[in-house]
Amino acid sequence: MIIYETATSLDGWIADDENSLSWLFPVPGGDDPRLATPDASVQVMGSTTYEWVLREIGAMESPGAWKEAFGSTRVVVFTHRDLPIPADAQVQLVSGSVRDVLPEIREAAANGTIWVVGGGDLAGQFADVGALDEIRLSVAPVALGRGAPLLPRRLDSTRLHLVGAEHVGGFARLTYSVSSAPDDAA
Repeated sequence: MIIYETATSLDGWIADDENSLSWLFPVPGGDDPRLATPDASVQVMGSTTYEWVLREIGAMESPGAWKEAFGSTRVVVFTHRDLPIPADAQVQLVSGSVRDVLPEIREAAANGTIWVVGGGDLAGQFADVGALDEIRLSVAPVALGRGAPLLPRRLDSTRLHLVGAEHVGGFARLTYSVSSAPDDAA
């Protein structure tokens, strides 16, 4: 299963205009276990998300910070640049289309869950090729006005089906199953 799980502002931004998530941390209930990250065999992210994580946890300065945050989970980063990788981290930098790299990601997951961490465009690329099974949103009571969009493309209601909604702390937790588009070949 491939899941895009993320927190979003009420107005549809996953990061502010400085690519920060600092707006998210003060929201009441953010430490509720129901908002915990999915148990994934592979995490997939874009370079902006990866670089934010590196800075936020101090992964390049603190030995062990990456291992503490990610354990032995494999992380695949889509990028066209050469990025630093923390010592002993299971990080793979890839370039190319999601369609081209997807077989390798699925093989690495060995039938386990693949979590698309972010950004929204990367999650949209998975949806474009019919490879996104579920979207899980934790909607925060914050309006940012601008920033990094949740999903910068159109997905009609024929493809998105609400399968869960709950109140968790200050968040509205929404889960949608995603149907493949008719011409998808993933």
